[in-house]
Amino acid sequence: MEYMSQECYDQLVAELNELTKVELPKAQDELAEARAKGDLSENFEYHAAKRELRRLMGKIRFKTNVLQFARVLDTSSLSSDVVGLLRKVEFTNLANNAKMTYTIVNPHEANLKEGKISIQSPIGEALVGKKVGDVAEAHLPTGNTLKIRIDKITIE
Repeated sequence: MEYMSQECYDQLVAELNELTKVELPKAQDELAEARAKGDLSENFEYHAAKRELRRLMGKIRFKTNVLQFARVLDTSSLSSDVVGLLRKVEFTNLANNAKMTYTIVNPHEANLKEGKISIQSPIGEALVGKKVGDVAEAHLPTGNTLKIRIDKITIE
């Protein structure tokens, strides 16, 4: 089961539709064209078209599986008492007193430029379940530990 925002769900559906209705028929046409050129054993275009079709089919299968197990979270029923999925969290890095604000999201939605971090990231995992005033320790891949204090939790 994968929980996500309505925005993420809609984006995945749009991407799947684009893949199945536009890119897949195009790749199938290119494969048919390359196949029609004759000797398949030395036909680079044929092998490239086959690779592209396999790549597209893999993306389609992946997105179909994600959507099959996706559940859209109703943000109106969420609580801002504890950090969890689709909550915006303001926190302070206790090492340098830098203030940061991120929204905790599904891994498919994570985008640092938009201020969205994955619930499966080290910081996301450290924050989940914490309340305002709590200090969390995020164990970073570099081997360092980041101590952060939660200042504010809101619903995104």
